[in-house]
Amino acid sequence: MKIRSIAFNDGERIPKKYTCDGEDISPPLIWEDIPEGTVTLALISDDPDAPSKTWTHWVIFNIPPELNGLPEGVEKVGELENGIIQGFNDFGHVGYGGPCPPFGVHRYFLKLYALDTSLDLEPETSKEEPLEAIEGHIIEKTQMIGLYSRE
Repeated sequence: MKIRSIAFNDGERIPKKYTCDGEDISPPLIWEDIPEGTVTLALISDDPDAPSKTWTHWVIFNIPPELNGLPEGVEKVGELENGIIQGFNDFGHVGYGGPCPPFGVHRYFLKLYALDTSLDLEPETSKEEPLEAIEGHIIEKTQMIGLYSRE
């Protein structure tokens, strides 16, 4: 299983458009080679370089496996079409919250999980609940990393 973006490559700088210094919209994502038996996908994006804790930027789950990615600018609502659910980020908002590091270059992980179940969780949940719910249900996991520092 692989995840990538047409906006930036793994290990490269995230364009300003997808950060708090730009439009603060989610980047377009593409995935491929989803394993057989996948019921749903979950995506969690976070920044382990944040000063106080690993900062959550995006929690989105119950993504149908037949989707081959997410478009740019996913709407910031708790429930999307196709039963896709979004949780709270650490900015206190539902949906995507772009990179906004206080200093230095930070790494932003986009972690994609192929699951053998759908998650029976309400929209607007925090990252901890889906992470706990996916335990024992991960068929495969992949990730990509984007970098960002403020000018």
